[in-house]
Amino acid sequence: MPKAYWISAYRSIHDPEALAAYAKLAGPALNGAGGKFLARGTPAQTYEAGLNQRLVIIEFPDMATLRAWYHSPEYAKLIELRQGVSRGSLVAVEGA
Repeated sequence: MPKAYWISAYRSIHDPEALAAYAKLAGPALNGAGGKFLARGTPAQTYEAGLNQRLVIIEFPDMATLRAWYHSPEYAKLIELRQGVSRGSLVAVEGA
């Protein structure tokens, strides 16, 4: 089965401190679910209408594991926190 990738592209962050608190809580939950951060931070360069805003790329062993993490009770508690302090696009894609 191909690996799966979670890509978060933030459009706006209303409270950077609260988002940092979310990230501290989400990291351990993510690691426990088999996820691994590949990249996170502000882009070094943007191209073609890209936003110079925070990006996060997380690798999972497969799409089933990614979906299980997103729908887990542990992460459900964190979704409201993230949504309360930021707006963005979240996508899941399978690797080649």
